[in-house]
Amino acid sequence: MKIRLGGGLAVLDPFAGGGSIPLEAQRLGLESHASDLNPLPVILNKALIDFPARFHDRPAVNPNYEGDIGSGAAGMADDIRYYGKLLRDKAFAKVGHLYPKVKDEHGTEYTVIAWIWARTVTNPNPANPVQVPLVRSWWLSKKKGHEAWVKPIIEDGKIRYEVQHNADGPKGADDGTMLKRGNAVSLIDGTPIPSDYVKAQGREHGYGADLLAVVAEGNRKRLYISPSEEQREVAKQATKPVEIPTELLANDPKNLWTPAYGLTEFADLFTNRQLTVLTTLADTVAEVREQVLRDALAKGMPQGEPLDAGGTGAQAYAEAVSVYLALAVSRVTDRNSTIVGWNITAQIVRNVFARQAIPMSWDYAEVNPFSSSSGNFLGQVNWVADSLEMVPAKKQGEAHQADAATRDYTNVIISTDPPYYDNIGYADLSDYFYVWLRRMLKDVLPSTVRTMLTPKVQELVANPYRHGGKEGAAEFFVDGFNHVFAHIRETANTDVPMTVYYAYKQRDTKNGGSTGWYALLDGLIKAGWEITATWPVRSEMTSRMIANGTNALASSIVLACRPRPTDAPSVTMRIFNSVLRSELTEELRTLMASGIDPVDLNQAAIGPGISVYSRYSRIREADGTDMPVQKALEIINRTVDEVMGDADSDYDPDTRFAVKWYQSYGWAQENTGMADQLARSCGTSPDALVRGGMFEAAGGKSRLLTPDEMNDEHWHPLRDDRVSLWEACIRMAGILDAKGVDAVAPVMAEAGEIMPLDNIRALGFRMYHEAEKRKDTEGAIRFNNLVSMWDDLDQMSSKETVVRPGVQGELDM
Repeated sequence: MKIRLGGGLAVLDPFAGGGSIPLEAQRLGLESHASDLNPLPVILNKALIDFPARFHDRPAVNPNYEGDIGSGAAGMADDIRYYGKLLRDKAFAKVGHLYPKVKDEHGTEYTVIAWIWARTVTNPNPANPVQVPLVRSWWLSKKKGHEAWVKPIIEDGKIRYEVQHNADGPKGADDGTMLKRGNAVSLIDGTPIPSDYVKAQGREHGYGADLLAVVAEGNRKRLYISPSEEQREVAKQATKPVEIPTELLANDPKNLWTPAYGLTEFADLFTNRQLTVLTTLADTVAEVREQVLRDALAKGMPQGEPLDAGGTGAQAYAEAVSVYLALAVSRVTDRNSTIVGWNITAQIVRNVFARQAIPMSWDYAEVNPFSSSSGNFLGQVNWVADSLEMVPAKKQGEAHQADAATRDYTNVIISTDPPYYDNIGYADLSDYFYVWLRRMLKDVLPSTVRTMLTPKVQELVANPYRHGGKEGAAEFFVDGFNHVFAHIRETANTDVPMTVYYAYKQRDTKNGGSTGWYALLDGLIKAGWEITATWPVRSEMTSRMIANGTNALASSIVLACRPRPTDAPSVTMRIFNSVLRSELTEELRTLMASGIDPVDLNQAAIGPGISVYSRYSRIREADGTDMPVQKALEIINRTVDEVMGDADSDYDPDTRFAVKWYQSYGWAQENTGMADQLARSCGTSPDALVRGGMFEAAGGKSRLLTPDEMNDEHWHPLRDDRVSLWEACIRMAGILDAKGVDAVAPVMAEAGEIMPLDNIRALGFRMYHEAEKRKDTEGAIRFNNLVSMWDDLDQMSSKETVVRPGVQGELDM
């Protein structure tokens, strides 16, 4: 099914996910279509490209609205804020007594932000069978001047907790009771608590909970208060509601950790108080929807058809507003569960999905959704409303549930970001939100939320727990991709290239390959597609958890694909290698000069390489068999290595030595005799390398100096009598890491007087490549940072005044 909404190009993403591609197509004025097998993405896409455009340029209907006509979705956003507050107030009237204020030692009352709890288990020592806490860290805040931590005090065989306000908190092994790999230690008597015991306690008896501290809203700061019996008793007043999400979490130990600890149902991930407030918010959405309908009718809006039937009147509008309120409630679940932690640096809650998994937690933060601080409900309402105001809201888009393998592709252009092999269990993770959204939307979007849980069987993910192990999962995924891309080629509009985005690192296995990449490329090529162009597109946030402290991909790679001609020639592997070397050499130079980050270079290099591979109907190996895509990727990667190494002959002797030494030994020490032999072969000597400020040779041992040891921002290349390309590159990387861009700019300006700056950047690319191969993550990050900041550094350095030694720059009286 595809609904034609108007003229122009129709763009479809059959794996729509979060909806960024359909939303961008709509922003560009194209006819935007989205589909997904998973109903959660369908709801999100409807909220992005359908509802805002369906009700655009309308005034809000709430009684406080005084404007005439809203611009875009501004009117609806105003209603979301108004009715979101109404929803919050109605829920607070029902369950607000469960969220009392807290008193400090002077009796002053404060609104609670969060209660900090720790799971407990029975001490395995039969002589002390008491409940002991499982605590990751006793610290609450490490902000300078506002330090706070929990001090456990053992009295008469029992534990109580006091909040301390100083910087003399626990360190090392004393900070918490949880050890590595889920093992713990008893706070009472030091008895070891094995991981298997912790798991068995959860499965057989469930976990208890100790209140460690209360976090409150102070005057422009967080207050950390010791727990009181009153606060404990109020939490106990909350009883488990009757109707709760009792659906089972999937069997996926890679992404869903809690079932192993006895938390097998979605309801198990919440306290009774959290279940009470979440079910209250969810069930009150229907009440608020009726109020929106009454207000819309009072403003003269006709009743009209339901939202799910394409309506645009009062009923459909009220239902659309309730969809956004439901999304706000679902966002609250990400911050209101026993998986939520407390961030001691930022002093805010850390949400469940900090990574695309549901991990296990030990100490957790139970948020007050009625506060005005971290994790509160109105914060989520405002986030939804603010986002809605940013969408194009002009040309109506269309989103519906469909299987990419069987849906109709007639007259649409395909642009998609397909699933990443086995990286993410999309459906299993989506259920965390879906069980709540279905409760709120089953009467509003019945065509979308038909199933109790999200569909799993047809989901195009290599899940070994669902497809009989790794081999069965790989076969399912590859066959699925082949079928989807073949089906698209048969029916879609191919006048415009199909674009496929992928942010899957292609070198992620021991042999330098990736099953995910094999499946994607193999599916495209076997289905008759030729990859005609590729380019990296900045798409990943540097603040995401996987990026912190890693050299993770910063970009997605977009592959532009056209149908391969039916008369495409076949060639031998020798011809393929020759053409590949010729084209890849030029393309790599273009990529490096274009501002691409080193972390993305190998990924981007696949494009021109696999473009050569995909243009032929077949490539014959020496034994007459067809070359598989895995072999092509190996050859492409090897060719990249060779092309990157071609610059060796153009390096100065010191740089040529340093690159070869790093390839063999990294930053480690080695025998000076080895250094002497290698130096002679490169036209230099260890003494000259030491004088060059880049090498250390003493006591029969030699090594390269690290960027940390070469980060003096007062280094002046023009006053240094022996400057190599290597020294300039390493010093700039070290200074950037230690002192920042402002310190690098004057050094870069002087270095540019001695050597071409492009050569330094090219060496940065080369050294990132070498660091990756050596698994030198820290070095790779440094080289990547230097090159990725190059354009900004170049612009700053061009404004620097360079004064050569012995030359007076100005007359200073």
